[in-house]
Amino acid sequence: MIDEADFPEQPDAQSVCFTRRAPGPIERVWSYLVESDRRAQWLAAGDMKAEIGAPFELLFHHADLSPHQAPIPERFRAIEHGHRSEHRVTRFEPPHVLGFTWSDGMDGGPSEVLIELTDEGDHVKLVLTHRQFGTPDARRSVTGGWHVHLEVLRERLNGRTPPAFWTLFGTIDAAYGQRSAR
Repeated sequence: MIDEADFPEQPDAQSVCFTRRAPGPIERVWSYLVESDRRAQWLAAGDMKAEIGAPFELLFHHADLSPHQAPIPERFRAIEHGHRSEHRVTRFEPPHVLGFTWSDGMDGGPSEVLIELTDEGDHVKLVLTHRQFGTPDARRSVTGGWHVHLEVLRERLNGRTPPAFWTLFGTIDAAYGQRSAR
């Protein structure tokens, strides 16, 4: 069961906004956003220059995000052995703000991701906003994907081993399907 509070806010038809809390310090959470080896534990590997306008590549290997394994859904077979995507840094304000383009190959060109970190005592508030989707289908796909990856990040930041990525994906994808059927 997915906590209702974990679903994103949808401020408009072209945006989604996730809010999460994680144990600090903020520099530790920041490292999971910008260091390739740490980001590879929850999202994708790829070196990122600390420079506005710098291009970078993300290399996704979903099955490697957990030692637990599950079969990949048929609709994702094409990326079973990895997927590369091109991005560009739009904001880099350590350890509080990271912005980048999201070139996912879905209709309409690049969208934008903004991740903001704020100290809250012993915890860090993480707000991830994704804007400028090409289509409603792109928004649903990207939103569900962020939800899964943020769950993996939450597990990592809390010192736990995440479940198999594709098992978690199936649970979250089903929850989004139920919400859209309402």
